[in-house]
Amino acid sequence: MRKYLFIFKSEVMSNLQYITNISISFIGIFLMLYIFLNLWKFIYSDPNELINGYSYNQMIWYVIFTEVIWSVVGGRKMCAKISEDVKAGNIAYNINKPYSYIGYCLSTNLGLCAVRAMLYIVLGLLIGLLFLHSFPSISILEAIAVFISFVFAIVISILMLTSIGLLSFFIEDSGPLYWMYSKFILVLGTIFPIEFFPMWARGILKYSPLNAVNYGPATLYVNFSWNSFILVIVSQIVYLFIIYMICKLIYMKGVKRLNVNGG
Repeated sequence: MRKYLFIFKSEVMSNLQYITNISISFIGIFLMLYIFLNLWKFIYSDPNELINGYSYNQMIWYVIFTEVIWSVVGGRKMCAKISEDVKAGNIAYNINKPYSYIGYCLSTNLGLCAVRAMLYIVLGLLIGLLFLHSFPSISILEAIAVFISFVFAIVISILMLTSIGLLSFFIEDSGPLYWMYSKFILVLGTIFPIEFFPMWARGILKYSPLNAVNYGPATLYVNFSWNSFILVIVSQIVYLFIIYMICKLIYMKGVKRLNVNGG
């Protein structure tokens, strides 16, 4: 555990040196949120209207929260880096290291995500305040609970992206898989909450990983209840275990294939 903590700290310190580069991405995030928020402003002709149980304020904060999660993870480069490690053979150098490659990826990317989170959460709050002039009614204890769920969502997202990148052991390019995954995340839970889908789809989506990585934490922020918190956390713990085991299985089979082909 200490070695992974050291990798995490090193990555945090490294990224703090280039915090200006990370801050430049504010422009893209702001433009994306500006488009989404104006879309919902057009849909909600009456600010006091409820659409599928969401008020205008709740919908705006929901979109901001899910976009912050997605921006903090920044999956495209992460997935591409893992895929490149596999295709270039760099991953072979990690096989005999005193740490697992999955643990290394998780620690490294958590360090980057920690720096991004400090910036993007502030940006999201400022944008929400600019549009709505108020924050959701939430206590300090509830805010801590939401943050715990937020951290779980980041960890699960990193593991999901790691598993996609590791599929490069078996396919030539995992880029298309990432593209499909990112579009599912964007449509099914980021732009539209699960309540906006047909009844037959809601049950499937609520028990899917999407609930753990965006919908669940975001709904806690806009409409917190302790019962919902328990359900979301249990779901996240279950998916954390499942996706980690999938990651480990892909890696083990990939390394075996690498050893067979490479000697």
